[in-house]
Amino acid sequence: MNSPSATGAPHDSSPRAGSPRLPGGPLDRYFRITERGSTYAREIRGGFATFFTMAYILVLNPIILGAAEDKTGAKLDPAQLVTATALVAAVMTVIMGVGGNLPLALAAGLGLNAVVAFQLAPLMTWDDAMGLIVLEGLIICVLVLTGLREAVMHAIPQPLKQAISVGIGLFIAFIGFVDAGFVTRIPDAANTTVPVQLGTGSLTGWPMLVFGLGVVLTIVLLARKVKGAILISIVAMTVLAVILDKAADIKTWGLTTPALPDSAVALPDFGLLGNFDVFGAFGQVSVVTVLLLVFTLILSDFFDTMGTVVGVTAEAGLLDERGQVPDLGRVLLIDGAAAVAGGAASASSATTYIESAAGVGEGARTGFANLFTGGLFALALFLTPVLTIVPLQAAAPALVAVGFLMMTQVKHIDWDRYDIAIPAFLTIAVMPFTYSITNGIGAGFLAYVVIKTALGKAREVHWLLWGASALFLVYFAIDPIEQLLGVK
Repeated sequence: MNSPSATGAPHDSSPRAGSPRLPGGPLDRYFRITERGSTYAREIRGGFATFFTMAYILVLNPIILGAAEDKTGAKLDPAQLVTATALVAAVMTVIMGVGGNLPLALAAGLGLNAVVAFQLAPLMTWDDAMGLIVLEGLIICVLVLTGLREAVMHAIPQPLKQAISVGIGLFIAFIGFVDAGFVTRIPDAANTTVPVQLGTGSLTGWPMLVFGLGVVLTIVLLARKVKGAILISIVAMTVLAVILDKAADIKTWGLTTPALPDSAVALPDFGLLGNFDVFGAFGQVSVVTVLLLVFTLILSDFFDTMGTVVGVTAEAGLLDERGQVPDLGRVLLIDGAAAVAGGAASASSATTYIESAAGVGEGARTGFANLFTGGLFALALFLTPVLTIVPLQAAAPALVAVGFLMMTQVKHIDWDRYDIAIPAFLTIAVMPFTYSITNGIGAGFLAYVVIKTALGKAREVHWLLWGASALFLVYFAIDPIEQLLGVK
């Protein structure tokens, strides 16, 4: 799932859409650069700004997916994950630029990769998990072509959509704390009342210092609205980790040791491409579980994409007179195709990034900027040795920061209305507490339907929400249902 922007980029004061059209070359006419009040220089500058603001995904996506094991205990290769992440981002960002003509970059979504790593993989093989991503993307494309995507969006109350984003933010932050070792499971949990603790009872070791300094640096940069704050923090803490690894006697950094590679450049490893099975998951778990997992992926992708596309386009001043995104259907179709591409490449579902606002702040108004953002992602294909030395302790502060940024949406929820507040609370709380995004969405949906019914307002609940809640009810009660049916 993509994260809210920390750029703090000022709005450009150049002419907006609707400015008088001026003559230009073929590229100018195709991308409507002059017509939208932009210039080649602004587009190029915007393309670079967007890349450096969202390049952290080249580090975080391999770390999140690479840290997880599938049902068989298999792990994905970090170097291959860097290649897959960069390739999908490069290709789909360029396609969005050429096909959608909007300055919207795409890459593996934070939140979505957490679903893949911590919900799908433990239940099935990696091929099956990535197959579900492909299936999700295909369904989104169908929903776009039939017009049902907007119907699903309208079925879910806005506060619940916001609660889902907040819950995912807390979940991602929790993952960051756990991955860094800041929070650990208490070994003898059966004899204690607290399941997790601070470090190993206290915070010790140089790696923990790197994490702590990384969190401080990240939040300071965010507070000062420094562009590329997350990427700057990752790079700075990685440099510090490399120095400490050389100077101090450190037993372990965990998954990744920050040792300088023999070479900064290497040929990309495309070994993960094509490793997916669209229908393999149906042989691993129940049909109901598969449907709910796909439903969860679709919901996460839906809300992120719609909010991002509208928000960035509005900031660029490109909404039409009715407040709608130009060629929205085409943009959403490309976004759905990006999910398919992400699954097919084993990079998790790719989606539109709110960090594209950084490019807009630098003057980008067209898809021409995407050619440069995508080009830089393509260049990153050859920098795998450098990107794979980042330790968890240097990258995890970014997850904590993303959690904060997603948490800010909680202010839009009306906490005085219990029929909304209670489902929102359950959605937010259940995700990190059960380590499951699906559980949080299910708890929120069921609570919303039950409370509305108890208040005599059942007619306010959309029929699609009734259907989803029925599926979640079966999901939560699957064990007694299977016992009643004699399945077990």
